[in-house]
Amino acid sequence: MTALRATPAGHIAPWAEIVPGYGPVTVDILLTLPDDGYHYEVVEGVLVRMAGSGDEATTIAGILVIALGSFVYAHRLGIVTPSGGVYKFPGAETGIIPDVGFYSAERRALIKDRRKPIPFAPDLAVEVASPDQKADEMAAKARLYLSGGTRLVWIAWLGSGHIDVWRSGHTGGPVATLNTSDTLEGEDVVPDFSYPVAGVFADPLA
Repeated sequence: MTALRATPAGHIAPWAEIVPGYGPVTVDILLTLPDDGYHYEVVEGVLVRMAGSGDEATTIAGILVIALGSFVYAHRLGIVTPSGGVYKFPGAETGIIPDVGFYSAERRALIKDRRKPIPFAPDLAVEVASPDQKADEMAAKARLYLSGGTRLVWIAWLGSGHIDVWRSGHTGGPVATLNTSDTLEGEDVVPDFSYPVAGVFADPLA
């Protein structure tokens, strides 16, 4: 998703813009906001927003939704969520909407009301960074996921065609940077899943 450059550097969610005119909010507000072209999140009670994504970014996210979903559902491993799935992190009024999310089948029992935000961080979060988003901004978001309990984060970068892999227990930086000659692995989060990085960035109509 595209950050809005009016965002002051170093604020609570550097990948996004703080929405003016809102005091502290709850994550549930994300289920009530109008469809106005922005993507909203809540970080420690602060409402933030990003501009919508272009064709390339949404195509990449769609490829991963299809690839992950086909594998996950065939093996009954859990649920894959496209952009729009709200994950409420435990212990904080924080709700994040990854471009692609996954949670394991065992965690479904923790969801008491499926009309509400998913009450935990995703096991796997995928973010497709727009060309104007910076490495330190997306690193802050990766660390937020990991601090909330996410085990694996993939950040796909447009233009350069690489994917940064972040892992729980390693907040200093990505544990790997994958290029188009590499293979994306689900590790122990989505066991046995693999997909060529080149396929993530491929144009389906080429």
